[in-house]
Amino acid sequence: MKVTVYSTTTCPFCVKLKKWLDERGVEYTDYLVDKNPYAAQMMVSLSGQMGVPFSTIEHEDGTTDKVLGFDRERFEVSFAKQRQAELKKKN
Repeated sequence: MKVTVYSTTTCPFCVKLKKWLDERGVEYTDYLVDKNPYAAQMMVSLSGQMGVPFSTIEHEDGTTDKVLGFDRERFEVSFAKQRQAELKKKN
């Protein structure tokens, strides 16, 4: 699973999301779109909008979940999907 977060230096929800991910031990790549124009273009290309935080969760089965905002429920569902895939792989 690969998690990517697109955030800004001034976004309080971005800070909350990254803290929440850190508390759960989730590794992620953070792109500051207000400092990185290329990352901003990538975010708009993937999401069709400019709101942050925007995150992608790429699963080993090739699917990608996209999450706009700090939507804990969407993250939990996506992480559960990954855990189920890992359990199936072990069996």
